[in-house]
Amino acid sequence: MPNPQVVVAAPLVQDVVDWDEYVGRFEAVQSVEVRPRASGYLSGVFFRDGEYVQKNQLLFTVDSRPAKAAVAQAVAQQAQAQATLANARTELARSQTLFASRAASQEEVESRRAAVRSGEAQVAAARANVRARELDLAFTRVTAPISGRISERKVDAGNSVAADQTLLTTIVSTSPIHFVFQGSEALLLKYQRQGSGTQNGTPVRVKLSDEADYSHSGTLDFVDNAVDTGAGTIRARAVIPNANGFLKPGMFGNLRLEGSRPYPALLVPDTAVSADAARQVVMVVDKSGTMIAKPVQTGPSLGGLRVIRSGLAREDRVVIGGAQRARPGQKVEVQNGKIAEKPAAPGAAPLSNA
Repeated sequence: MPNPQVVVAAPLVQDVVDWDEYVGRFEAVQSVEVRPRASGYLSGVFFRDGEYVQKNQLLFTVDSRPAKAAVAQAVAQQAQAQATLANARTELARSQTLFASRAASQEEVESRRAAVRSGEAQVAAARANVRARELDLAFTRVTAPISGRISERKVDAGNSVAADQTLLTTIVSTSPIHFVFQGSEALLLKYQRQGSGTQNGTPVRVKLSDEADYSHSGTLDFVDNAVDTGAGTIRARAVIPNANGFLKPGMFGNLRLEGSRPYPALLVPDTAVSADAARQVVMVVDKSGTMIAKPVQTGPSLGGLRVIRSGLAREDRVVIGGAQRARPGQKVEVQNGKIAEKPAAPGAAPLSNA
């Protein structure tokens, strides 16, 4: 009876990178609570709940009539101060002329000069008051401080609002968006010792709960300056492009961060790895043509290929097909094959710790 035929190939040698996985949540880069800077009655709402608004876009108006009246009063007070100053300057000029002809005293001239200085100060104060009242008038227009997605209005027109107190709505920026997560102290130490993973600009990949691939790419942009003594974790953050606004603050996701520098690894098809009692084994064919089971320590997975940490040599002939036709210790007929390199699909992380 002929020996069973199996397909063998040398392990694939490829540079790989390990990726560590974290669970986190998306947060807006900017989040603003919109409050009025003028008190009064809300007179208008100029946006639709949930729409995208541009910076400086008009959102609300507060009844401006009291503010306009205050501006008019301030302008009148400024005009009065200017008239008083003009009169003081005229009196100073007259007293100086009289002093030159010895018809007025030095004390009278100094008194007129002091009146001019007082008038100048009153004009300056009146001008400042006009600017303050004009600012109050401008504050009756509530505009968007940032561009982003606006929430619902919290107050309807006709209600009274208080300056710097009443919450009118909120706005969150949409692109880019932050992804915030917690890393363990042990992983932080690993990254620091190997010089990877915690530098700003380190690439990351993120997927949502209903996604199979890590299709959202970004970069690490912040690692906190201390480990939380209670939880033993450190806060970190990545920035993710979000031009279409699909990612929303509060969403959960999974993030992969580079856990190692590139290193050469041996890879075999996942199907070539099997369980034998409490260990994992790979079937190989030795020089005598006998199929044997070699215990191995496995690592992460890459596109159907499994990293072999230890237990396998580059020159081993790994059974990649037909292993079910024979049992360990049995002579087999060998057909040479090849393990094809399988790069990660677009948007997928190169390696996972599955």
